[in-house]
Amino acid sequence: MALLQKSESIWLDGRPVPWDEATVHVAAHALHYGSSVFEGIRAYELPDGPAVFCLEEHLDRLWASCKVYRLEVPYTRQEVRQAILETIRANGHRACYIRPIVFRGWGTFNVDGRSCPTHLSIITAEMGKYLGPDALEKGVDVGVSSWRRMAPGTYPAAAKISGQYINSQFIAMESANHGYTEGIALDVYGYVSEGSGENVFVVWRGKLLTPPLASSILDGITRRCVITLAGELGIEVREEPLPRELLYIADEVFFTGTAAEITPIRSVDGIVVGNGQRGPITMRLMAAFFDIVEGRVPDRHGWLTPVGI
Repeated sequence: MALLQKSESIWLDGRPVPWDEATVHVAAHALHYGSSVFEGIRAYELPDGPAVFCLEEHLDRLWASCKVYRLEVPYTRQEVRQAILETIRANGHRACYIRPIVFRGWGTFNVDGRSCPTHLSIITAEMGKYLGPDALEKGVDVGVSSWRRMAPGTYPAAAKISGQYINSQFIAMESANHGYTEGIALDVYGYVSEGSGENVFVVWRGKLLTPPLASSILDGITRRCVITLAGELGIEVREEPLPRELLYIADEVFFTGTAAEITPIRSVDGIVVGNGQRGPITMRLMAAFFDIVEGRVPDRHGWLTPVGI
């Protein structure tokens, strides 16, 4: 897994703070109850400087998650947008991972923490390939987890709330204990849901299939981009419940996510997917994706926001 690299400064409550001084009180409600909302965003290195990928879409989802969680963002959208770009510039990144997080500070140990003050921090750090340096080329080995994703009416799966990631941690720890790079969870009905931090796509009989939002998945932004690119390439995409066994008999399977980007899956539960190598549809989608984010073709979808270094 990619390791986080320390940067010079972090934006915290309206100002840049040295990395080691960007601290949170141990009584913070978020520390005790997971009462925070966050996003994971990437900035890519382009020939004329770094650019943030799908910044507006990530801000949309940040605000939507806060709305679901009843968490008031203490800054305007434009202030947060500008702070992200300023933090990247201040840290001199050519490419980086960006983590804005809105969280409840200290004020009560009541489970309802709405009386606590709300804070916002923006962390930028250089990070390599999330699932390993060779993951995009060679693929990864994954296992279906014994941990299920949340049932309807328990947690709001479409919101990116920190406390919900305890479930993802169980999936990730179990997969590591079993010797896999990552895990795939099923939903409460036994259909394929998602990885601990990635959406899942399956290629079967020439079609691209992916679980629907009703399968307790996060509405992934890279997932949306892949669906768009597939349409441009003439690949039929269907969002529908996927049985577990389809992971074994599929021609190709891959993850998508801001951190994972587009990562081929080489095997599931020890069963080789296809011929165990990146399949042709996965490769076409990867090429189309990286051509845009690395600046080899024009950004026809407006996905890139120049940082302006």
